[in-house]
Amino acid sequence: MDGELSGKIALVTGGAGDIGRAAALHLAQLGATVVAADLRPSDPVHNGHDSGGNGQTLPCLEVDVRQRASVVQMFTRLEETWGVPHIVLCNAGVVHNAHFLDVEVEHWEQTLAVNLTGSFHIAQEAARRMVAKSIPGKIVLTGSWVQDIPWADGSSYCTSKAGLKMLARCMARDLAPHGIRVNVVAPGIVDAGLSRQVMEADPLFRQRSARVIPLRELQTVEQVAQAIAWVCLPASDYMTGATLLVDGGCSLFYFE
Repeated sequence: MDGELSGKIALVTGGAGDIGRAAALHLAQLGATVVAADLRPSDPVHNGHDSGGNGQTLPCLEVDVRQRASVVQMFTRLEETWGVPHIVLCNAGVVHNAHFLDVEVEHWEQTLAVNLTGSFHIAQEAARRMVAKSIPGKIVLTGSWVQDIPWADGSSYCTSKAGLKMLARCMARDLAPHGIRVNVVAPGIVDAGLSRQVMEADPLFRQRSARVIPLRELQTVEQVAQAIAWVCLPASDYMTGATLLVDGGCSLFYFE
């Protein structure tokens, strides 16, 4: 598949995180010109040879996805330097797990602001620019298997991801006449990023996770990145408004 995205410009938000970095590297390996964006910008790739990125160091722009002004500023810089992106991955996210009775309003608002409203800001601004330039682009939202499953202590996170799924479907309907495809990639329990943060804070989370994965292994960021890349390839051109579920069977309710 190397080179299939040659000539394409791709934007990855949350690009300094584990999943964002892996996705950015994978898209670059497929030939795309990749620009990452993050609240805390850094070079998302320091040694691409060790990560499959062919030695590339990818640029990373600063953006606060919660603020439309910041999003517009980031897109303006992106367009002036590289052009309007053909591929946009809305991947920035946060998690604050707590029993429903203990969910703090601040954490609820932050989770929805980043995961759901932040993706709306990025996706709408990207779509407007794609339409203005007549680019039949692809917008991908990073969902989660819990967008359909009420995972314990996950009220705010599950709700934000369920909202993303419906947002993608609504966008897909409205943007289809412009040739813009919108899809969700829904990973399972990844041994990195937000899931690892929860595991480190709550050792019981890892034990509980192991019981619900039929494949009996946590997901790697490379597996998530490969799924994201496939949705960006021409092979998925007839797919829009859909969710690619890659959760190792978590959603099969395999409880023991």
